[in-house]
Amino acid sequence: MKVGLFSTCINSIYFTRTVAATRLVLERLGVEIIDTEQVCCGQMHINSGYPDLAKPLLDRVEKNFRKVDYIVAPSASCIGSLREHEDRPELVAKCLDLSEFLVDVLKVTDVGATFNHRVTFHTTCHSLRVAKLGDKPQQLLNAVAGIEVIDLPAADSCCGFGGTFSVKNSDVSGAMLADKISNIESTKAKYVVSADNSCLMHIGGGLQRKRDRIEVIHLAEVLASRG
Repeated sequence: MKVGLFSTCINSIYFTRTVAATRLVLERLGVEIIDTEQVCCGQMHINSGYPDLAKPLLDRVEKNFRKVDYIVAPSASCIGSLREHEDRPELVAKCLDLSEFLVDVLKVTDVGATFNHRVTFHTTCHSLRVAKLGDKPQQLLNAVAGIEVIDLPAADSCCGFGGTFSVKNSDVSGAMLADKISNIESTKAKYVVSADNSCLMHIGGGLQRKRDRIEVIHLAEVLASRG
């Protein structure tokens, strides 16, 4: 089995530790990772109303990852976006979020991780409604040794990011974020975990502005942890 690790733009630029953690988890499980040139999935072009500009990017994704059996990414958002292109069935069929690949393909939930902290999990809109990951991230999280997982009130509500939504509708976005942070604080968790760094960036910014000590962390980083 050959796997292409799709880093995604936001992780390649801002969250390289998530990419490293994803690689570490996969390699620990004996997965052969085929390194390839990275390219944008085209989500931001499509969401902004320019689908034609996304086509050359999708062509490159198909070309660059043509020799792998699966394209795995630590991003439900980008994987969900790639899978919306029903006119590219071969591409769609091999695009998987990390949690899907671990649970559905490798058939594992316990990856040997240890994370001795109290956490809560934010279910992102894309993971729930586009990629439709179900409870796979939570299955992996619950199998981590030493972890204490606290249910997040209104976990399936949007954090208010939504890419350009947070810019074009900043007041509404801010109100949604305030509700999300209030719910996170009620859990008294040390960490907020999620499958998308875009949402964690938004939530983390709100927490920092409040000088809150709660930290954000990607699911892949928890799964790579040994302490």
